Amino acid sequence: MKELKRPYFSRGELALWLGSLGLILFSFLVFDRSSYLSLAASLIGATSLIFCAKGNPFGQMLMIIFGLLYAIISFSFRYYGEVITYLGMTTPMAVFSLVSWLRHPYGKDKTQVKVGRVSAKETVFMLVLTAVVSVAFYFILNAFGTSNLVPSVISVTTSFMAAYLTFRRSPYFALAYAANDVILIVLWVLASMSDISYISVVICFATFLVNDLYGFINWKRIQRLQACNI
Repeated sequence: MKELKRPYFSRGELALWLGSLGLILFSFLVFDRSSYLSLAASLIGATSLIFCAKGNPFGQMLMIIFGLLYAIISFSFRYYGEVITYLGMTTPMAVFSLVSWLRHPYGKDKTQVKVGRVSAKETVFMLVLTAVVSVAFYFILNAFGTSNLVPSVISVTTSFMAAYLTFRRSPYFALAYAANDVILIVLWVLASMSDISYISVVICFATFLVNDLYGFINWKRIQRLQACNI
């Protein structure tokens, strides 16, 4: 008897994905109704996260598109830190991560990347490099008159760390992005105080936070399964 092929997404993953899309669409209809670019970016971003949670390189392709759209949205509110971060770091790093993920598949499975490891020595290097980048961006963003400077710099810090760990295929990239989501929620809550339509962006990153936390849990599961099959 032929064995039935298991669906790619579990019921829980489908519920998470469709629930995220539904919540984003609902918040758009209630609080916005005009920023279709924000809606498109949010839907693409949520979709990219569910694929990234599976270790699928397609998620990185969608992340590149999301990064470009999010930079445009951030520019409209003078969050130059986010613009510079996504155009100068996050999006290019997503390109490098896509290449890295495609070059390191798990066996013959092109839809799952081989989970990598970051040594203690490399972790120290990453933290030092992150500190240097953060200090440099503080002065750059201050010169640009960036709104909410301190949260913007912290966003750079978490974004850089997340991008580095994504490139290295470490499960902890999802935790770094979750930390970044928290900072972005704060930033857009501040923005929504002057324009309520930005509440939809707050809800978007709240759904991203849940997805990134699931991504970390699933990557640790994938790491254990891959280790057992060596």
